[in-house]
Amino acid sequence: MKATEARLTAALDRPPADLRLYLLHGPDEATAQAHAARLARALGAGTERVDLDGATLRGDPARLSDEAAAISLFGDTRYIRVSAAGEEILDAVLALLDADTAGNPVVVIAPTIKATGKLVKAAIESDRALAFACYPPNARDAAAVVGELGRAEGLRIAPAAVQRIVRASDGDRAVMAREVEKLALFLDAAPDRPADADEDALDVVGADIAEGEIGDVVLAATGGDVPALVDGLRRMAGADTSPIPLLRALGRRLLSLAEMRAAIDSGEGVDQVMKRHRVFWREEAATAAALRRWRLPALAAALAAARRTEREVIAAGPAGRVVAESFLLRLAQRAAR
Repeated sequence: MKATEARLTAALDRPPADLRLYLLHGPDEATAQAHAARLARALGAGTERVDLDGATLRGDPARLSDEAAAISLFGDTRYIRVSAAGEEILDAVLALLDADTAGNPVVVIAPTIKATGKLVKAAIESDRALAFACYPPNARDAAAVVGELGRAEGLRIAPAAVQRIVRASDGDRAVMAREVEKLALFLDAAPDRPADADEDALDVVGADIAEGEIGDVVLAATGGDVPALVDGLRRMAGADTSPIPLLRALGRRLLSLAEMRAAIDSGEGVDQVMKRHRVFWREEAATAAALRRWRLPALAAALAAARRTEREVIAAGPAGRVVAESFLLRLAQRAAR
């Protein structure tokens, strides 16, 4: 079945016994991870999690239905989470949906599959599955998500504070949830004891990375300025925020450089291209230098690596900042060469 977000969250909070599969597809892997974590919370703290991936199920399609039907050695609740999945798990999913029994729910995170693909079609056509498309929210939707997250924690978040959370997270649902959870802990809020959260509270516990600092780090990374990058990362070291907004800002920068580089390769002048792309005057020199330094294939490879690193950061949890910083340093070193 194709699920709305309301239907999905209701099923995640109270998993129906006849529902075997939650298929979370689409490019916003952070949202998919957040939904998977919601299922884990609903199943309880002692729940056993079985982790599989697309490569494993491609080689052994029967593994998924076997794990879904297996009973925990100690009789605990269990569920199966499949990450990095693509169309290669179609046979495994079809076997799961057709199996006689499957007592353990399966959540599949498949950021690369298309909404028109066979895997999504199979989930939509089955009454034993829910398929939900995860896309990055726009500014209005992100604000609504923050409000919803706040209500779930017992918070009434002021509009100005909502917008600050959206900007600091770059619309990343997992980061927004983390900021809201910190606010709730600070204000000792809960659904049965609601509290008001304003900008003063956010000043105490919220994200403290300035947009300008993110921009400086991105310019240093794409410009091959390793010392400036190290200095920028050092200034940001004390900020209790996710590196996801930084990686997404880097992705936008690389995409912009790729578009401009393609125009230059077609015969346009550098100054003309930068003017058409409305490059901020303070960034003109750095942008012109980056356009001389980078070629289109290298920019495409860097953009793919940035998106892959974002997924690795999400999977790494608390170690995500180290993963992101290592990638930025490698990128800067490559640009310097």
